[in-house]
Amino acid sequence: MKIYRNLDDFEPLDCAVVTIGTFDGVHIGHQKILSHLKESAKKINGETVLLTFFPHPRLIINPDDDSLRLINDIEEKVCHLANAGIDHLILTPFTRDFSNQTPEEYISNVLIGKLGTKKIVIGYDHHFGKDRKGSLVELEHFAEIFDYTVEQIPEQDINDVAVSSTRIRESLIKGNIDTANQYLGYPFELTGTVIRGDQIGRTIGFPTANLHVHEKHKLIPAYGIYAVEVEIFDKIEEVLTGQYTEKVPFRKAKGMGYIGTRPTVDGMTRNIEVSLFDFNEDIYGKTLKVKFLHFVRHDERFETIEIMKEQIQADKKYITAYFADHK
Repeated sequence: MKIYRNLDDFEPLDCAVVTIGTFDGVHIGHQKILSHLKESAKKINGETVLLTFFPHPRLIINPDDDSLRLINDIEEKVCHLANAGIDHLILTPFTRDFSNQTPEEYISNVLIGKLGTKKIVIGYDHHFGKDRKGSLVELEHFAEIFDYTVEQIPEQDINDVAVSSTRIRESLIKGNIDTANQYLGYPFELTGTVIRGDQIGRTIGFPTANLHVHEKHKLIPAYGIYAVEVEIFDKIEEVLTGQYTEKVPFRKAKGMGYIGTRPTVDGMTRNIEVSLFDFNEDIYGKTLKVKFLHFVRHDERFETIEIMKEQIQADKKYITAYFADHK
């Protein structure tokens, strides 16, 4: 998959088959659009093009609104789009000038002028242009004028299980990891760097890796204990330019994830920690991709450290059994 950081970096194709959107989560509804995109391109010997925006449009249109929480950071999204088999990915900055184009200007300037679109594939709720006034109606109206075809994926095809990024976010916030993962089609991930903590876990016999998540708008799931799988990388690599090459972890491990404030020791700030099973290596400064597989319990305050240790032992036993049952 080739990656472009701006529309201006992309040379229009002779036969571009295009879809456009934020694609946060690259969930199973998105994956149906991408499957249609690839099938359509194959039929007319075209190349698939996905135009998305970085940063997210809401951060530009409503800069004072801090409520946006992303299912994927940019690296995670690029990885899942590459796995979907897209030929060209354009990560273009979203600007007010871009958003103020009329539907006709958008079609003429972007779809035709910048991309060379011969076919556009859209979801049932796709809108574009100034005040999001453009829709399937405008795309079909200008199709003959600009010599392209348009295909809309019906709602029932995308929405068989009422999947949406909003529903996934709601599931994650409640700790419903199994539901979120079903809608995503893969385990939810947090990616970040291992930093030094206060080493409380080590003093009670459960050393943990403390994770600093890079994307400040990344959604953090419900506080609690999770069964996780972890991929360990040497460092974060730039993925926003050139040819995408999947990073290969130098280690993988299973473990127990914790999100919370550590109320038993009067913690005040949120921590994201991972205790890796059968693992004893120095990974400070390394990058972890933590895959959340199963929710165990919510975070809670215990009367004593000893009671907390007993509960953590029970959590580890439960998670070990979970992995034994899900090989």
